[in-house]
Amino acid sequence: MGCDPAGPCDEDPDPTTDDPVTRRVHAALDRLAGDMSRLGIALSGGGDSTALLHLAQGWARGRCLMAATIDHGLRPESTAEAAGAGRAAAALGIDHATLSWQRGPASGNLMAAARDARLRLLSDWAAQNRLDAVLLGHTLDDQAETVLMRLARGAGVDGLAGMSASRRANGTVWLRPMLAVSRAELRDWLTARGIGWVDDPSNENADYDRVRIRKAVEALGLPAAQIAQSAANLASARDALQDVAAAAASGAEIRNGSLYLPWTPFRRAPQEVRRRLIVAGLRLVGGADYPPRREAVLRALTAILTGARATLEGAIAEPAGDWLRIMREPVAAARGAPGVPDAQGECRWDGRWLLSGLCADQQVRALGYDPLPGLKWRLSGLARDEAAASPGIWKGDQLIAAPLLESRAEMTVRPLAGVPEFMALLYTH
Repeated sequence: MGCDPAGPCDEDPDPTTDDPVTRRVHAALDRLAGDMSRLGIALSGGGDSTALLHLAQGWARGRCLMAATIDHGLRPESTAEAAGAGRAAAALGIDHATLSWQRGPASGNLMAAARDARLRLLSDWAAQNRLDAVLLGHTLDDQAETVLMRLARGAGVDGLAGMSASRRANGTVWLRPMLAVSRAELRDWLTARGIGWVDDPSNENADYDRVRIRKAVEALGLPAAQIAQSAANLASARDALQDVAAAAASGAEIRNGSLYLPWTPFRRAPQEVRRRLIVAGLRLVGGADYPPRREAVLRALTAILTGARATLEGAIAEPAGDWLRIMREPVAAARGAPGVPDAQGECRWDGRWLLSGLCADQQVRALGYDPLPGLKWRLSGLARDEAAASPGIWKGDQLIAAPLLESRAEMTVRPLAGVPEFMALLYTH
Protein backbone atom coordinates (compact mmCIF):
# COMPACT_ATOMS: atom_id res chain seq x y z
CA MET A 1 0.00 0.00 0.00
CA GLY A 2 3.00 2.26 -0.44
CA CYS A 3 2.56 5.44 -2.39
CA ASP A 4 4.93 8.26 -3.19
CA PRO A 5 3.31 11.71 -3.38
CA ALA A 6 2.76 12.47 -7.05
CA GLY A 7 4.40 15.57 -8.41
CA PRO A 8 5.99 18.54 -6.66
CA CYS A 9 4.13 19.74 -3.60
CA ASP A 10 6.14 22.89 -2.90
CA GLU A 11 4.94 24.89 -5.89
CA ASP A 12 1.46 26.14 -6.67
CA PRO A 13 0.18 25.62 -10.21
CA ASP A 14 0.15 28.74 -12.35
CA PRO A 15 -3.39 30.14 -12.01
CA THR A 16 -3.00 32.15 -15.23
CA THR A 17 -2.43 29.12 -17.48
CA ASP A 18 -3.91 29.52 -20.96
CA ASP A 19 -4.36 25.76 -21.35
CA PRO A 20 -8.15 25.16 -21.37
CA VAL A 21 -7.86 21.36 -21.06
CA THR A 22 -5.74 21.57 -17.92
CA ARG A 23 -7.95 24.30 -16.52
CA ARG A 24 -11.18 22.34 -17.03
CA VAL A 25 -9.87 19.00 -15.78
CA HIS A 26 -8.17 20.51 -12.74
CA ALA A 27 -11.35 22.41 -11.88
CA ALA A 28 -13.31 19.16 -12.11
CA LEU A 29 -10.76 17.40 -9.90
CA ASP A 30 -11.00 20.23 -7.37
CA ARG A 31 -14.78 19.82 -7.30
CA LEU A 32 -14.90 16.02 -7.27
CA ALA A 33 -11.79 15.08 -5.29
CA GLY A 34 -10.54 18.19 -3.57
CA ASP A 35 -10.96 16.66 -0.12
CA MET A 36 -9.50 13.28 -1.03
CA SER A 37 -5.92 12.28 -0.30
CA ARG A 38 -5.59 8.83 -1.94
CA LEU A 39 -6.74 8.39 -5.52
CA GLY A 40 -6.46 5.63 -8.09
CA ILE A 41 -6.31 6.00 -11.87
CA ALA A 42 -7.71 3.39 -14.26
CA LEU A 43 -4.92 3.41 -16.86
CA SER A 44 -5.38 1.52 -20.13
CA GLY A 45 -2.53 3.22 -21.98
CA GLY A 46 -4.93 4.74 -24.51
CA GLY A 47 -5.07 8.43 -25.22
CA ASP A 48 -7.83 9.29 -22.75
CA SER A 49 -6.42 7.53 -19.72
CA THR A 50 -2.86 8.60 -20.55
CA ALA A 51 -4.01 12.22 -20.60
CA LEU A 52 -5.80 11.64 -17.29
CA LEU A 53 -2.61 10.21 -15.78
CA HIS A 54 -0.60 13.33 -16.67
CA LEU A 55 -3.35 15.80 -15.80
CA ALA A 56 -3.96 14.17 -12.42
CA GLN A 57 -0.23 14.12 -11.69
CA GLY A 58 -0.01 17.83 -12.42
CA TRP A 59 -2.95 18.49 -10.08
CA ALA A 60 -2.14 16.13 -7.20
CA ARG A 61 0.23 18.38 -5.20
CA GLY A 62 1.22 15.91 -2.51
CA ARG A 63 -1.76 13.59 -2.76
CA CYS A 64 -1.16 9.90 -3.15
CA LEU A 65 -1.81 8.74 -6.71
CA MET A 66 -1.75 5.12 -7.81
CA ALA A 67 -2.56 3.60 -11.20
CA ALA A 68 -3.78 0.18 -12.29
CA THR A 69 -4.05 -1.45 -15.70
CA ILE A 70 -6.33 -4.36 -16.49
CA ASP A 71 -4.78 -7.04 -18.67
CA HIS A 72 -7.89 -8.72 -20.08
CA GLY A 73 -5.80 -11.05 -22.21
CA LEU A 74 -8.16 -10.46 -25.13
CA ARG A 75 -5.32 -9.49 -27.51
CA PRO A 76 -1.75 -10.80 -27.81
CA GLU A 77 -0.40 -7.28 -27.27
CA SER A 78 -2.25 -6.68 -23.99
CA THR A 79 0.56 -7.80 -21.67
CA ALA A 80 3.15 -5.59 -23.37
CA GLU A 81 0.70 -2.67 -23.38
CA ALA A 82 0.08 -3.08 -19.65
CA ALA A 83 3.84 -3.06 -19.08
CA GLY A 84 4.09 0.13 -21.14
CA ALA A 85 1.38 1.75 -19.06
CA GLY A 86 3.33 0.80 -15.96
CA ARG A 87 6.45 2.48 -17.32
CA ALA A 88 4.48 5.63 -18.11
CA ALA A 89 3.18 5.77 -14.56
CA ALA A 90 6.60 5.06 -13.08
CA ALA A 91 8.11 7.92 -15.09
CA LEU A 92 5.74 10.24 -13.21
CA GLY A 93 6.53 8.68 -9.84
CA ILE A 94 3.14 6.95 -9.64
CA ASP A 95 2.87 3.46 -8.20
CA HIS A 96 1.38 1.03 -10.76
CA ALA A 97 -0.22 -2.41 -10.68
CA THR A 98 -1.24 -4.74 -13.50
CA LEU A 99 -4.43 -6.64 -12.70
CA SER A 100 -4.99 -9.77 -14.78
CA TRP A 101 -8.40 -11.15 -15.64
CA GLN A 102 -8.55 -14.90 -15.26
CA ARG A 103 -11.41 -15.77 -17.56
CA GLY A 104 -13.56 -18.83 -17.12
CA PRO A 105 -15.17 -20.73 -20.00
CA ALA A 106 -16.31 -18.33 -22.70
CA SER A 107 -20.05 -17.67 -22.64
CA GLY A 108 -22.46 -14.78 -23.12
CA ASN A 109 -21.44 -11.22 -23.92
CA LEU A 110 -17.65 -11.07 -23.82
CA MET A 111 -17.47 -7.28 -23.65
CA ALA A 112 -19.98 -7.14 -20.80
CA ALA A 113 -18.01 -9.82 -18.93
CA ALA A 114 -14.77 -7.89 -19.48
CA ARG A 115 -16.40 -4.67 -18.23
CA ASP A 116 -17.71 -6.39 -15.11
CA ALA A 117 -14.31 -7.96 -14.47
CA ARG A 118 -12.65 -4.56 -14.86
CA LEU A 119 -14.91 -3.00 -12.24
CA ARG A 120 -14.43 -5.91 -9.86
CA LEU A 121 -10.63 -5.97 -10.20
CA LEU A 122 -10.33 -2.21 -9.81
CA SER A 123 -12.68 -2.22 -6.82
CA ASP A 124 -10.65 -4.90 -5.08
CA TRP A 125 -7.43 -3.02 -5.85
CA ALA A 126 -8.91 0.24 -4.52
CA ALA A 127 -10.03 -1.45 -1.30
CA GLN A 128 -6.67 -3.10 -0.75
CA ASN A 129 -4.91 0.25 -1.13
CA ARG A 130 -7.45 2.27 0.90
CA LEU A 131 -8.15 4.61 -2.01
CA ASP A 132 -10.81 7.27 -1.63
CA ALA A 133 -11.86 6.99 -5.27
CA VAL A 134 -10.79 5.76 -8.70
CA LEU A 135 -10.50 8.22 -11.62
CA LEU A 136 -11.88 7.12 -15.00
CA GLY A 137 -10.94 8.65 -18.36
CA HIS A 138 -14.39 9.02 -19.92
CA THR A 139 -14.71 12.06 -22.17
CA LEU A 140 -17.37 14.29 -23.72
CA ASP A 141 -17.46 11.91 -26.69
CA ASP A 142 -17.98 8.89 -24.43
CA GLN A 143 -20.88 10.73 -22.81
CA ALA A 144 -22.54 11.44 -26.16
CA GLU A 145 -22.03 7.85 -27.34
CA THR A 146 -23.44 6.48 -24.10
CA VAL A 147 -26.57 8.61 -24.39
CA LEU A 148 -27.16 7.50 -27.99
CA MET A 149 -26.61 3.83 -27.12
CA ARG A 150 -29.12 4.09 -24.31
CA LEU A 151 -31.56 5.97 -26.53
CA ALA A 152 -31.41 3.06 -28.99
CA ARG A 153 -32.36 0.73 -26.13
CA GLY A 154 -35.36 2.78 -25.08
CA ALA A 155 -33.84 4.13 -21.87
CA GLY A 156 -35.76 6.42 -19.54
CA VAL A 157 -34.70 9.61 -17.79
CA ASP A 158 -31.99 7.96 -15.69
CA GLY A 159 -30.32 6.30 -18.67
CA LEU A 160 -30.54 9.34 -20.91
CA ALA A 161 -29.04 11.51 -18.16
CA GLY A 162 -25.76 9.88 -19.17
CA MET A 163 -22.77 9.02 -17.03
CA SER A 164 -22.42 10.82 -13.72
CA ALA A 165 -19.21 12.62 -12.82
CA SER A 166 -19.33 10.82 -9.47
CA ARG A 167 -20.99 7.57 -8.53
CA ARG A 168 -20.59 4.72 -6.05
CA ALA A 169 -20.69 1.12 -7.25
CA ASN A 170 -19.03 -2.13 -6.17
CA GLY A 171 -18.11 -0.45 -2.90
CA THR A 172 -15.95 2.10 -4.73
CA VAL A 173 -16.34 5.79 -5.61
CA TRP A 174 -15.76 6.35 -9.34
CA LEU A 175 -14.93 9.85 -10.61
CA ARG A 176 -14.99 11.11 -14.20
CA PRO A 177 -13.22 14.49 -14.28
CA MET A 178 -12.94 14.71 -18.11
CA LEU A 179 -16.60 14.62 -19.18
CA ALA A 180 -16.37 18.23 -20.36
CA VAL A 181 -13.33 17.59 -22.60
CA SER A 182 -13.45 16.01 -26.05
CA ARG A 183 -11.35 13.11 -27.23
CA ALA A 184 -9.75 15.29 -29.90
CA GLU A 185 -8.81 17.98 -27.37
CA LEU A 186 -7.04 15.39 -25.22
CA ARG A 187 -5.06 14.01 -28.14
CA ASP A 188 -4.04 17.51 -29.19
CA TRP A 189 -2.99 18.15 -25.59
CA LEU A 190 -0.85 15.00 -25.57
CA THR A 191 0.67 15.68 -29.00
CA ALA A 192 1.64 19.22 -28.00
CA ARG A 193 3.62 17.76 -25.10
CA GLY A 194 5.19 14.87 -27.01
CA ILE A 195 3.35 12.26 -24.96
CA GLY A 196 2.54 9.02 -26.74
CA TRP A 197 -0.29 6.59 -26.24
CA VAL A 198 -1.54 3.23 -27.55
CA ASP A 199 -4.54 2.89 -29.89
CA ASP A 200 -6.63 -0.20 -29.19
CA PRO A 201 -7.64 -1.74 -32.56
CA SER A 202 -10.91 -2.92 -31.03
CA ASN A 203 -11.95 0.76 -31.09
CA GLU A 204 -12.41 0.32 -34.85
CA ASN A 205 -14.25 -3.02 -34.64
CA ALA A 206 -17.80 -2.41 -35.87
CA ASP A 207 -18.97 -5.61 -34.17
CA TYR A 208 -19.30 -3.53 -30.99
CA ASP A 209 -22.28 -1.25 -30.38
CA ARG A 210 -20.18 1.66 -29.15
CA VAL A 211 -17.98 1.60 -32.24
CA ARG A 212 -21.02 1.61 -34.54
CA ILE A 213 -22.49 4.54 -32.62
CA ARG A 214 -19.15 6.36 -32.79
CA LYS A 215 -18.94 5.92 -36.55
CA ALA A 216 -22.56 7.06 -36.95
CA VAL A 217 -21.85 10.20 -34.92
CA GLU A 218 -18.86 10.95 -37.16
CA ALA A 219 -20.75 10.20 -40.39
CA LEU A 220 -23.75 12.35 -39.46
CA GLY A 221 -21.72 15.11 -37.88
CA LEU A 222 -23.74 14.93 -34.68
CA PRO A 223 -22.47 17.48 -32.14
CA ALA A 224 -21.18 15.65 -29.07
CA ALA A 225 -21.30 18.79 -26.94
CA GLN A 226 -25.01 19.34 -27.59
CA ILE A 227 -25.83 15.67 -26.95
CA ALA A 228 -23.94 15.87 -23.67
CA GLN A 229 -25.84 19.07 -22.82
CA SER A 230 -29.13 17.25 -23.38
CA ALA A 231 -27.89 14.58 -20.98
CA ALA A 232 -27.09 17.26 -18.41
CA ASN A 233 -30.60 18.69 -18.81
CA LEU A 234 -32.11 15.26 -18.23
CA ALA A 235 -29.85 14.80 -15.22
CA SER A 236 -31.46 17.90 -13.72
CA ALA A 237 -34.89 16.39 -14.36
CA ARG A 238 -33.73 13.14 -12.75
CA ASP A 239 -32.54 15.01 -9.67
CA ALA A 240 -35.96 16.67 -9.35
CA LEU A 241 -37.70 13.28 -9.59
CA GLN A 242 -35.42 11.92 -6.88
CA ASP A 243 -36.43 14.76 -4.57
CA VAL A 244 -40.13 14.14 -5.24
CA ALA A 245 -39.68 10.42 -4.55
CA ALA A 246 -37.88 11.17 -1.29
CA ALA A 247 -40.76 13.43 -0.23
CA ALA A 248 -43.28 10.69 -1.05
CA ALA A 249 -41.28 8.30 1.13
CA SER A 250 -41.40 10.60 4.17
CA GLY A 251 -42.45 8.52 7.15
CA ALA A 252 -40.99 5.28 5.80
CA GLU A 253 -40.02 2.72 8.42
CA ILE A 254 -37.84 -0.36 8.70
CA ARG A 255 -39.45 -3.11 10.78
CA ASN A 256 -37.74 -6.45 11.30
CA GLY A 257 -35.77 -6.06 8.07
CA SER A 258 -38.78 -5.10 5.93
CA LEU A 259 -39.44 -1.68 4.42
CA TYR A 260 -42.79 -0.01 5.11
CA LEU A 261 -43.76 2.91 2.84
CA PRO A 262 -46.81 5.09 3.58
CA TRP A 263 -49.47 3.72 1.22
CA THR A 264 -51.48 6.87 0.41
CA PRO A 265 -48.53 9.01 -0.79
CA PHE A 266 -47.25 6.02 -2.76
CA ARG A 267 -50.63 5.37 -4.40
CA ARG A 268 -51.15 9.06 -5.29
CA ALA A 269 -47.66 9.63 -6.68
CA PRO A 270 -47.04 9.75 -10.45
CA GLN A 271 -46.04 6.43 -11.96
CA GLU A 272 -42.39 7.39 -12.39
CA VAL A 273 -42.15 8.31 -8.71
CA ARG A 274 -43.83 5.02 -7.70
CA ARG A 275 -41.35 3.20 -9.93
CA ARG A 276 -38.41 4.84 -8.20
CA LEU A 277 -39.77 4.02 -4.75
CA ILE A 278 -40.39 0.37 -5.55
CA VAL A 279 -37.01 -0.06 -7.25
CA ALA A 280 -35.16 1.41 -4.25
CA GLY A 281 -37.21 -0.75 -1.89
CA LEU A 282 -36.54 -3.92 -3.88
CA ARG A 283 -32.82 -3.18 -3.92
CA LEU A 284 -32.74 -2.47 -0.19
CA VAL A 285 -34.56 -5.64 0.81
CA GLY A 286 -33.41 -7.97 -1.97
CA GLY A 287 -29.82 -6.74 -2.10
CA ALA A 288 -29.57 -6.47 -5.90
CA ASP A 289 -26.65 -4.44 -7.25
CA TYR A 290 -28.66 -3.14 -10.19
CA PRO A 291 -32.29 -2.12 -10.69
CA PRO A 292 -34.65 -4.69 -12.24
CA ARG A 293 -35.87 -4.19 -15.79
CA ARG A 294 -38.38 -1.43 -16.25
CA GLU A 295 -41.03 -3.67 -17.81
CA ALA A 296 -40.94 -6.07 -14.88
CA VAL A 297 -41.25 -3.20 -12.40
CA LEU A 298 -44.25 -1.71 -14.24
CA ARG A 299 -46.00 -5.10 -14.19
CA ALA A 300 -45.35 -5.35 -10.46
CA LEU A 301 -46.72 -1.83 -9.92
CA THR A 302 -49.90 -2.70 -11.80
CA ALA A 303 -50.44 -5.69 -9.51
CA ILE A 304 -49.72 -3.73 -6.33
CA LEU A 305 -52.15 -0.94 -7.21
CA THR A 306 -54.95 -3.53 -7.54
CA GLY A 307 -54.22 -4.75 -4.02
CA ALA A 308 -52.25 -7.83 -5.09
CA ARG A 309 -48.71 -8.78 -4.13
CA ALA A 310 -45.77 -8.84 -6.50
CA THR A 311 -42.57 -10.86 -6.22
CA LEU A 312 -39.48 -9.48 -7.92
CA GLU A 313 -35.71 -9.51 -7.40
CA GLY A 314 -35.86 -11.65 -4.25
CA ALA A 315 -38.44 -9.45 -2.51
CA ILE A 316 -42.21 -9.34 -2.06
CA ALA A 317 -44.18 -6.09 -2.25
CA GLU A 318 -47.79 -5.90 -1.10
CA PRO A 319 -50.27 -3.39 0.34
CA ALA A 320 -50.70 -3.89 4.10
CA GLY A 321 -53.27 -1.51 5.58
CA ASP A 322 -51.82 2.00 5.58
CA TRP A 323 -48.51 0.76 4.26
CA LEU A 324 -46.80 -0.75 1.28
CA ARG A 325 -44.71 -3.56 2.75
CA ILE A 326 -41.59 -4.77 0.94
CA MET A 327 -40.14 -7.88 2.56
CA ARG A 328 -37.58 -10.53 1.74
CA GLU A 329 -38.82 -13.47 -0.32
CA PRO A 330 -38.33 -16.64 1.80
CA VAL A 331 -37.24 -18.77 -1.17
CA ALA A 332 -34.59 -16.21 -2.11
CA ALA A 333 -33.35 -16.01 1.48
CA ALA A 334 -33.11 -19.81 1.61
CA ARG A 335 -31.00 -19.88 -1.56
CA GLY A 336 -28.32 -17.69 0.02
CA ALA A 337 -25.09 -19.01 1.44
CA PRO A 338 -25.18 -19.97 5.14
CA GLY A 339 -23.66 -17.44 7.50
CA VAL A 340 -20.68 -18.61 9.54
CA PRO A 341 -19.65 -16.78 12.72
CA ASP A 342 -16.22 -15.21 12.99
CA ALA A 343 -13.88 -15.58 15.94
CA GLN A 344 -15.96 -13.04 17.89
CA GLY A 345 -19.17 -14.98 17.28
CA GLU A 346 -20.54 -12.41 14.81
CA CYS A 347 -22.05 -13.09 11.43
CA ARG A 348 -23.47 -11.04 8.58
CA TRP A 349 -26.19 -12.90 6.76
CA ASP A 350 -28.28 -12.36 3.64
CA GLY A 351 -26.93 -8.82 3.29
CA ARG A 352 -29.56 -7.75 5.85
CA TRP A 353 -28.61 -8.91 9.33
CA LEU A 354 -25.75 -8.74 11.82
CA LEU A 355 -25.97 -11.48 14.43
CA SER A 356 -23.74 -11.88 17.47
CA GLY A 357 -23.39 -14.35 20.34
CA LEU A 358 -23.06 -17.36 18.02
CA CYS A 359 -21.00 -20.48 18.63
CA ALA A 360 -18.39 -21.76 16.22
CA ASP A 361 -20.43 -24.86 15.28
CA GLN A 362 -23.55 -22.87 14.38
CA GLN A 363 -24.75 -21.47 11.07
CA VAL A 364 -27.25 -18.82 10.09
CA ARG A 365 -29.81 -19.90 7.50
CA ALA A 366 -33.32 -18.84 6.58
CA LEU A 367 -35.81 -20.06 9.16
CA GLY A 368 -38.22 -21.39 6.54
CA TYR A 369 -41.88 -22.31 6.97
CA ASP A 370 -41.60 -25.73 8.64
CA PRO A 371 -40.53 -24.54 12.13
CA LEU A 372 -43.15 -21.77 12.33
CA PRO A 373 -46.05 -23.67 13.98
CA GLY A 374 -43.88 -24.46 17.01
CA LEU A 375 -42.59 -20.90 17.39
CA LYS A 376 -45.84 -18.97 17.87
CA TRP A 377 -44.78 -16.69 15.07
CA ARG A 378 -48.02 -14.70 15.09
CA LEU A 379 -47.09 -13.22 18.46
CA SER A 380 -43.93 -11.72 16.92
CA GLY A 381 -45.87 -9.24 14.80
CA LEU A 382 -44.19 -10.53 11.63
CA ALA A 383 -46.08 -11.64 8.55
CA ARG A 384 -45.70 -15.34 7.80
CA ASP A 385 -43.34 -14.70 4.87
CA GLU A 386 -41.29 -12.28 6.96
CA ALA A 387 -40.91 -14.93 9.65
CA ALA A 388 -39.92 -17.61 7.13
CA ALA A 389 -37.26 -15.33 5.62
CA SER A 390 -35.88 -14.33 9.02
CA PRO A 391 -32.55 -15.67 10.32
CA GLY A 392 -32.51 -19.03 12.03
CA ILE A 393 -29.56 -20.30 14.08
CA TRP A 394 -28.86 -23.90 13.13
CA LYS A 395 -26.51 -26.64 14.27
CA GLY A 396 -26.64 -29.08 11.42
CA ASP A 397 -30.35 -29.78 10.89
CA GLN A 398 -31.28 -28.73 14.43
CA LEU A 399 -32.81 -25.29 14.93
CA ILE A 400 -31.14 -23.63 17.91
CA ALA A 401 -32.87 -20.24 17.88
CA ALA A 402 -35.09 -17.92 15.88
CA PRO A 403 -33.94 -14.58 17.32
CA LEU A 404 -36.56 -12.40 15.64
CA LEU A 405 -39.39 -14.59 16.93
CA GLU A 406 -38.07 -15.55 20.34
CA SER A 407 -35.40 -13.37 21.93
CA ARG A 408 -32.36 -14.99 23.53
CA ALA A 409 -30.28 -13.03 26.04
CA GLU A 410 -27.00 -14.38 24.67
CA MET A 411 -27.83 -13.57 21.04
CA THR A 412 -28.47 -10.25 19.34
CA VAL A 413 -29.69 -9.52 15.84
CA ARG A 414 -29.98 -6.16 14.13
CA PRO A 415 -30.65 -5.01 10.55
CA LEU A 416 -27.71 -3.77 8.51
CA ALA A 417 -29.77 -1.19 6.61
CA GLY A 418 -32.32 1.38 7.68
CA VAL A 419 -34.27 4.30 6.30
CA PRO A 420 -31.10 6.36 5.53
CA GLU A 421 -29.81 3.55 3.30
CA PHE A 422 -33.19 3.41 1.54
CA MET A 423 -33.12 7.15 0.95
CA ALA A 424 -29.57 6.87 -0.41
CA LEU A 425 -30.78 4.29 -2.94
CA LEU A 426 -33.36 6.78 -4.18
CA TYR A 427 -30.45 9.03 -5.14
CA THR A 428 -28.24 6.31 -6.60
CA HIS A 429 -27.46 6.74 -10.28
